[in-house]
Amino acid sequence: MRTGGEQRSLIAGPAGALEVALNVTAEQPRGIALVAHPHPQQGGTLDNKVAQTLAKTFAALGYASVRFNFRGAGKSEGSFDDGGGETDDALAALAYGRGAFPGLADKPPVLAGFSFGTFIQSRVAKTVTPERMVLVGPAVQRFTADALPEDTIVIHGEEDDVVPLAEVMAWARPRQLPVIVFPGCGHFFHGRLAQLQKVISGMWQS
Repeated sequence: MRTGGEQRSLIAGPAGALEVALNVTAEQPRGIALVAHPHPQQGGTLDNKVAQTLAKTFAALGYASVRFNFRGAGKSEGSFDDGGGETDDALAALAYGRGAFPGLADKPPVLAGFSFGTFIQSRVAKTVTPERMVLVGPAVQRFTADALPEDTIVIHGEEDDVVPLAEVMAWARPRQLPVIVFPGCGHFFHGRLAQLQKVISGMWQS
């Protein structure tokens, strides 16, 4: 598997073809980071800038970053399934990454997502034990009461008008999860992507 740049493929997914993108910079990746994009019925795809930033962040940290288009988005076949099928898509993309890097097949993956993608990753975490989770602009209205790892990184914009900060704080409070708040920042982190990458990288442990 060559390193550098981005490689896109169509693989066999649960609902037909599944479009995946791989970012890897290390000859020997330390693990797999699975990245999930925002709501496909609201224009979310793997080309979303926050999803791309997450992928590039983890590639720079030495991971093989795998992101994918949910069914019905981009070149992925199928139609929206309100979370169930999208979770299967995520697991298929993870299986692709593990197949591309057999030495990482048994290593817990990083699960990262933005908006609707965070909800999907919370579902994936019921099947796959993650190394760590990163939830950016989490769609907490969709989350169940299941516990998340205590070292989960939660990042939210102060002025998010899609998922109000107050709802995220109310969700995080009983779970005792810290929330990193970007002051003056909206849902899509416009103008703050470099800062987002720096914050995640700074919190990562070697």
